[in-house]
This record gives sequence, C-alpha cells and structure tokens, in this order.
Amino acid sequence: MLEYLLEVRAQRGAGFLVLLDPDRLAPDELARRAALAASAGADAILFGTSLMMSRNTVAFRSLKAAVDIPVICFPGGAGQMVPEADAILLLSMISGRNPELLIGEHVKAAPLIKESGIEPISTGYMLVESGSLTSVEYMSFTRPMPRHRPDIAVAHALAAEYIGMKTVYLEAGSGAQESVPVEMVQAVAENISLPVIVGGGIRDPQSARAKVEAGAAFVVVGQLMEGEAAGLGAHLQAMGAAVHSK
Repeated sequence: MLEYLLEVRAQRGAGFLVLLDPDRLAPDELARRAALAASAGADAILFGTSLMMSRNTVAFRSLKAAVDIPVICFPGGAGQMVPEADAILLLSMISGRNPELLIGEHVKAAPLIKESGIEPISTGYMLVESGSLTSVEYMSFTRPMPRHRPDIAVAHALAAEYIGMKTVYLEAGSGAQESVPVEMVQAVAENISLPVIVGGGIRDPQSARAKVEAGAAFVVVGQLMEGEAAGLGAHLQAMGAAVHSK
C-alpha cells in the first residue's frame, strides 16, 4: 500500500486522501460519502476517529463495499484497528510525550497486525497548534507543537526519519480553526526525505494547493465530509484538482 501511495504521488504530484469518522456518520451515510469521494478523485480513504463510540466493523464493511480505492485504517488506539483494511497508519505521536501513544498502543496492536497480515505504515504523527482545542489533543493528553516554530517540527521529523519511520504526518486536528502553516510544511519537507502528510483544517482548494506547493506529498480532508451533503461532490472535485498537480 505504501508503494501504491508513492506511485500516486509520482503520477499525480500529490495524493488526495479523505478521512471518514465512524463516530460522526451512520454506516450507510459513510458509504455514500466514501463513494462520492472516490468518484471525485480521492486516491484513498482513511477510516478512523479519536474516540470510537460506535462499533466500527459494520461501518467499515459498508464503506469498503462502496468504493474501489484503498481504505486505510487510521486508528486512535489498538482497539480501533480494522484487520480488513488495506493498510494501517501505525501512528506514533512523536510531538507528545505520552508513552502509550509513542509505543504502548503499538505493542498491543503488533500481534494483531502480525496475525491479520495488514500492512503497517509507520508514521511519525505530529500535532500542531491550530487555534482551538481539538479532539486529538484532548484525547491524547498531549500538547501540540507551537505553530510559529517550524524548527521544532523539523527536529521531530528528522528524528522520525532517523528512527526508521516511513512517513510523517503534520496534523492540526479535527475541528481546527487553522490548518498547519505552509512555512512549517515547507521546512519539514525540505529537511527530510520522507513523504509528508498534512491534515486538519483544510477546507478549500486554495489551502490544499498551498500545502502541495509547500511540499506536502499527501493532503487529508476530513471535517468537510461531515457537513451538508449538498454540493459536497463538486467541492471534493475542486479539492482533488487542487491537490493533483500533474
């Protein structure tokens, strides 16, 4: 799956990923919006949440059946892993110092990953200050990195690369007032060789395009998927066109 994502980046300039939260929408609506995202040019679906209040098996299977693009598990913890997914973003929250999110949840998930055969994509996950208290900040018991300090983000991203992670993810979080600054995206992208994923607070094509021009390999949109369905398809097409520079 990582090879597929890298091929998408090579062919399209950057990858357009859509995050769907099973806590926010009913299973049938998740499936409808996943299909809408796929038809609008999304390269893959991320499936996950910070909380997981509902059982995810039915929701995942409904969503997976509705699309022919990869569906990647984006878990908040080991208990949210979906073995039927095409891959799992194995997130290590390197921006914080919560040991459970640095290694504890990974130890719990490792035997399940081995048993299921799902592809793990080791990801250095960095939470960035966004102007509001986000779900991931609250649930993770970690403080975000200051948005005006790209040097801090660069140091963390370099550590992720040297440790051997496969990607880094700059995350403003669900409900973010502001997305990750382009200056931070550019600084990180210029200093590491890993693909940079950027998400949180990206609501319009201009913002998505700015992240790609700054060096983002993949742009994730999520919150706009939870709003009114009217006009969503056209908006997603515009977002995809902005991300895909080739």
